[in-house]
Amino acid sequence: MVVSRRDRIKEDVVRKAVNALLKWKKKKQKKLYSQSDHEFAQEEVEEEDDGDDFIYLSVTLKKVPTQELTRTPHQILLRHSLLSQDYSSLNCCLIVDGKKITSEAAHKIIKAKGIRFIKQVLKVSKLKSDYKSFDSKKKLYDSFDVFFAVKSVVPLLPKVLGKVFYNKKKKIPVPVELRADGSNWKDEIEKACKSSLLCLSGGTCSALKVGRWALTETEEIVENVFEAIDGVLEIVPKKWGGIRCFHLKFSDSLALPIYEYQQTLQPDDNKVGKVGDGGSGLVGMKRKRAELVEGSGRKK
Repeated sequence: MVVSRRDRIKEDVVRKAVNALLKWKKKKQKKLYSQSDHEFAQEEVEEEDDGDDFIYLSVTLKKVPTQELTRTPHQILLRHSLLSQDYSSLNCCLIVDGKKITSEAAHKIIKAKGIRFIKQVLKVSKLKSDYKSFDSKKKLYDSFDVFFAVKSVVPLLPKVLGKVFYNKKKKIPVPVELRADGSNWKDEIEKACKSSLLCLSGGTCSALKVGRWALTETEEIVENVFEAIDGVLEIVPKKWGGIRCFHLKFSDSLALPIYEYQQTLQPDDNKVGKVGDGGSGLVGMKRKRAELVEGSGRKK
């Protein structure tokens, strides 16, 4: 029987972590904007935050994921979108292969389906020819709120778009599985707008967005956290057995633990026994760290 995420992770622990992060962010913003020179303060905000106002669910695995899992980003559906609720205000770009779906055909489908927030369609060949330089890629990056890409071209994009898009993974194209006849475009793209991307790295640590400062409320973020955990468990081999810990954080804040895998010791000896149920919150982690410190103190 699969153990429920709410048996492993207490909702109250998640809520406290979210509130602590939002309080920290509010205090930081207030401090920056309280400078006498507002223009200087604004520059400092942009320099320190780099425009990143997302709360991340940090995922630490027990083992490095296989290359198959790291090849493409994984789309995880959230309860609440991290984008503006009014999608019509978004400025989005769709990347197509140019063969099965041409840019001309895409424009016709977008118009017919009323997907008004997609303002431009680009073929991969166009990206290769017109966006070679760092400056041109940066200009493209800054021109749109969100990028979508048909699933077949996603593996090609890291090389084509480069580190401008993939270095911090803040605006990498969201994969969408679009049919050439356009029958599922509206549903798939709106689903992508309510999703977050998990890009498993070549190491054991990865992260995905679950909330956004000044856009999502505390309870919405809490619900997104549990939806994201469900999505992660569907991707990670062995589900809970493959997870070492979960944390919540802003990109520039401390990471607050909400779950850590724990091992139990057999009562008759000091050998590691069966896997424990895991735990959540700071108390269990502090106790474990204290035990590790005491144990290391006995060594000579």
